[in-house]
Amino acid sequence: MSKVRIGVLFGGAFEEHPVSVKSAGEVARSLDAARYEPLWIKITRGGEWLLCDGPDSGDGRPVVLSPAGLVVLGDGSFEVIGLDVVFPVLHGRQGEDGSVQGLLELAGIPYIGCDVQSSALCMDKTLTYVVARSAGVATPAFWTEAPESPSWPVFVKPARSGSSFGVTKVSTEDELAVALEVARQYDSKVVIEEAVAGSEIGCSILGTGDELVVGELDRVALTHGFFRIHQEETPETGSENSTFIVPADISDESRALVRETAQVVYRALGCSGLARVDMFLTPEGKVVLNEVNTMPGLTSYSRYPRMMAAAGLPLGDVIDRLVSLALTGKLR
Repeated sequence: MSKVRIGVLFGGAFEEHPVSVKSAGEVARSLDAARYEPLWIKITRGGEWLLCDGPDSGDGRPVVLSPAGLVVLGDGSFEVIGLDVVFPVLHGRQGEDGSVQGLLELAGIPYIGCDVQSSALCMDKTLTYVVARSAGVATPAFWTEAPESPSWPVFVKPARSGSSFGVTKVSTEDELAVALEVARQYDSKVVIEEAVAGSEIGCSILGTGDELVVGELDRVALTHGFFRIHQEETPETGSENSTFIVPADISDESRALVRETAQVVYRALGCSGLARVDMFLTPEGKVVLNEVNTMPGLTSYSRYPRMMAAAGLPLGDVIDRLVSLALTGKLR
């Protein structure tokens, strides 16, 4: 049986480039060499596309994507390599916002993960909240302009960014202006959210429609501050302020409610393939949506693969299922 030729897109021109490279490295370690022929396509910080020998390779040959496949450019010549499927292991801007997904749709190449619409919806926190509320899911109170009299503290965030880049916890009105400027370094659209008192619980989901696999839940235990592991210098050796408890140490009743709420959110936003739904569980047992990551981190210290592994699905098996979904057309 011939191998599946899988183009793994990684890197990117924005702040989550290093996380994407680490995620691609973990994918490389998990791919079944007997089943897949990987093509490693790195997007540099400058936006160039390079065909590399692997995620850790510093050099590569320039490539462009076309309906015929991957066009590898040489000195006065080119080579076309067909692709069976693309795995866009890209986080944040131009990775999870529908941009790459739209390019792959136009090229007619099957790909892993959420489609254009759901990627764009989930990338914008305000749109995510609007859709979730319409499905009956609680969200934090939020504003896109400075409110007159919010209940402090609040979180100021770029509306369309990830990994806590540009996020500030604000406790007084005097701190608000600076926090808004920090957030605008990452996005022209900013969201101000009320702080929700409760535990942060994550739910990993795999699949589409009615056929969903839900991993074990996790709880982020914080000693101080807020969760921002991807900005730390050595996250592989442990976080500076957080640990992950898998399975989450919550009651069976709360566990069932979180899982049910996560699936409602996933379906309402039109997610497919995979996503991590992050929620707050309040002391009263209420579930409040935090955010949805349509291409969650896949690094050695990331939450999604850890939750799936705890449910009996190591990353290699997760990839197999994602490729199968993409190739059978069940994602679209």
